[in-house]
Amino acid sequence: MLSGVFIKETLMRGRIRGMAFRKDFLWGAASAAYQLEGGYNEDGKGMNVWDVYTNCFSARTEKYVKYCETGNEACDHYHRFKEDIAIMKEIGIKNYRFSINWTRIFPDGTGSVNEKGIKFYSDLVDELIKNGITPLVTLFHWDYPHKLYQRGGWLNPDSSEWFAEYAKTVVDALSDRVKYWITFNEPQVFIGLGHYLGTHAPFMKFHSCDITQMTHNVLLSHGKAVKVIRENAKTKPVVGFAFSTPCCTPAGDDEAAVEEARKQSFDFNAFNYIFTAGWWADPIFFGRYNELGYELLGDDMPEINEGDMEIISQPVDFFGLNVYESRAVIPEYGYPGDSFQGIGRTSFGWPVTPQTMYWSPKFLTERYGVPVLITENGMANNDWPALDGKVHDTQRTDFTHRYLKYLKKAADEGIDILGYMHWSIMDNFEWAEGYDKRFGLVYVDYRTQERTVKDSALWYRQVMESNGENL
Repeated sequence: MLSGVFIKETLMRGRIRGMAFRKDFLWGAASAAYQLEGGYNEDGKGMNVWDVYTNCFSARTEKYVKYCETGNEACDHYHRFKEDIAIMKEIGIKNYRFSINWTRIFPDGTGSVNEKGIKFYSDLVDELIKNGITPLVTLFHWDYPHKLYQRGGWLNPDSSEWFAEYAKTVVDALSDRVKYWITFNEPQVFIGLGHYLGTHAPFMKFHSCDITQMTHNVLLSHGKAVKVIRENAKTKPVVGFAFSTPCCTPAGDDEAAVEEARKQSFDFNAFNYIFTAGWWADPIFFGRYNELGYELLGDDMPEINEGDMEIISQPVDFFGLNVYESRAVIPEYGYPGDSFQGIGRTSFGWPVTPQTMYWSPKFLTERYGVPVLITENGMANNDWPALDGKVHDTQRTDFTHRYLKYLKKAADEGIDILGYMHWSIMDNFEWAEGYDKRFGLVYVDYRTQERTVKDSALWYRQVMESNGENL
């Protein structure tokens, strides 16, 4: 449920059905610490699983990452953050979502605090505010402390207490200037790809009974972090999470097709459960796991202690949605509706399905009853500087335009959209794909660290200035 204070504030703002984007709409861009900071072993920072498993010998033999690349330097944002914030100001970014690198704060994941790490993020927040940019802080974006992974990681019963300790330290340091908080980014991915399929750090494959227990411990960590933020924040907080859980797009316009898409959006099977909203979000909003879990997984369901579900279901203020493509309704025969041969695809191979920006917020708000914040949306593209020195990424502009038109359609119908964070502010390390996929509004030459503002960023500036009225 929405917190009472947040409901009151929303009503006071005069959010009226049919007014398109709200007047206080959060236009911005997003990033993640490991993907752009660099400085992986500087100023007392400890090692996380990405640091360790992209630099170890097996990373080269097993080729965990394309071309055996690492985030050791990435975009060197650790040293260049003032330059990068100046670019954000130039292109009109008013809100910036970034993550904290856990081991920059706690080198061992828990215990002694690294004051130089605290200072870096405090200076970053100060520089953002100085330039008129509101910070949105994500506490965890996949860079799990290696020392804690050696102690069992998300399987350890103490893992939620480790995370709560870390969250409180960050809140104590930054909440006098930070209002917006996101506990986790895409547990579907750091558990699903990192521990279930083994394609992301720590590149391991665990059994289903372990995966469900990891889920439970992550959800406990989320709930405890929400409590920590609300009880300790010096500025009245707005709290949520960022899930990668797009909904299905109806196969037709009739009500039966819409209902089938709505149903499939939250259903799951014994294999894909870890990637769905029905698995992750139901415990947060309903205080219980989806019944399908008990039916399909049986004895593999997690051990739940007394009081756990009350902790997990702490009220949140928004549903953070990372959305790039829709989940298609799967027909009995033939291609899924959103994946037919010849459909437009990004450089990642993901289908261009802008209608998901209407249906996903619609179905999510219907089911969970809170505003949606688009915490990530964008596309991988083949960008390069042209002969004139500029980056003419017309496909990204077209992609973003299409998706935002559907988001505006949702807002026009009264679906409460809190804001839109473009992924990403600049090209960066794209996890197992290395540096091959470019998502940024700003081009980065990884050899020289030179930045070039792309055409899409200049177009996006006009969208933000008009609050989306020019879409």
